[in-house]
Amino acid sequence: MTVTVLAPNRLGTADVAAWQALQRATPDLASPFLSPEFTRAVGRHRPTARVAVLSEGSAPVGYFPYEHHRLGLGLPIGSGLCDVQGLVHAPGLDWDVRALLRACGLRLWRYDHLTTGQRPFDSGVVRRSTSPVIDLTAGYEAYAADLRSRSPARTRQLEAKERRLTRSLGETWLVFEEAAPERLETLMRWKSAQYRAKGQVDLFARPSVAALLQGLMRTRSATCTGTLSTLYAGDRPVAMHFGLRSERVLQYWFPAYDPEAARFSPGILLLLGMAQAAAAQGIEYLDLGKGDERYKQEMKTGDLPLGEGCVTLGTLPAALRHAQVMSGQKVRAMVAESPALRRIALKAVNTRQSADR
Repeated sequence: MTVTVLAPNRLGTADVAAWQALQRATPDLASPFLSPEFTRAVGRHRPTARVAVLSEGSAPVGYFPYEHHRLGLGLPIGSGLCDVQGLVHAPGLDWDVRALLRACGLRLWRYDHLTTGQRPFDSGVVRRSTSPVIDLTAGYEAYAADLRSRSPARTRQLEAKERRLTRSLGETWLVFEEAAPERLETLMRWKSAQYRAKGQVDLFARPSVAALLQGLMRTRSATCTGTLSTLYAGDRPVAMHFGLRSERVLQYWFPAYDPEAARFSPGILLLLGMAQAAAAQGIEYLDLGKGDERYKQEMKTGDLPLGEGCVTLGTLPAALRHAQVMSGQKVRAMVAESPALRRIALKAVNTRQSADR
């Protein structure tokens, strides 16, 4: 096996087609976050983006998208935004982790959303988690019936909220795939306000994140299509979501809603509408993303396993880099557990991002 490292914009048409074929061959790799289009989009805004092409003879058998940072630290492509991570590979492929890291010039590769079917990377997993999913393989009506049987009171509550929303603002209707770029601007404005209200880092204070979404909204392919969905009440948008979809998967990514309509739970009504529209297009499941939010637990039909950890070269410099990374994680955990430290850190981050605009 040989490994060739490229910048994402150096991927040719043949590589994109081969990459897509590998995704289609393995259901666990169907996420648009693992697509060549997502990697190329990230590469336009992050000079650290790379792709390792694994080949046997002249045939590519794997694509490993990653970011190469200082001191040999490797991160997943789109780190901080990417909800599914790993190496896209031919069925049954095995690879030598140390040889791959050496070829990539890395001492360590750290991940926090490692997908299934990544056995060579599994040795570095230190924490297991899950991503809630909505299974749509039997169609939306089957899902809705299951949800009604599992949570009859919650279902009736949502139906009542939709009726009240209709009486208050007008008939509800869904646009599954918006084309107007100004709608994306509305979503990002709502989401920024939501981040700040919850004391979270405002991702959209970073111009590169907004530009990434704008580029992905124009992306159209079988393995990655940017999808902006809007729930309207009358002529007024009350909830919006931007995510990515492939032929089989819709990735739930950036949801937001009009705070003035919050009492009607428009975000959940939008999620149900998106599930119905996705099922009609043959999408098999809606991946809600890692998290234990109440609505995800209520709406899900199951979970996809994820891993968090890292793999290293096993050398002394790699061990030192690993210790440095783990120390950083401990500091972040300490900040997260202290409301006072968290407020100070968030204020500093959001102030710096606003100044960089």
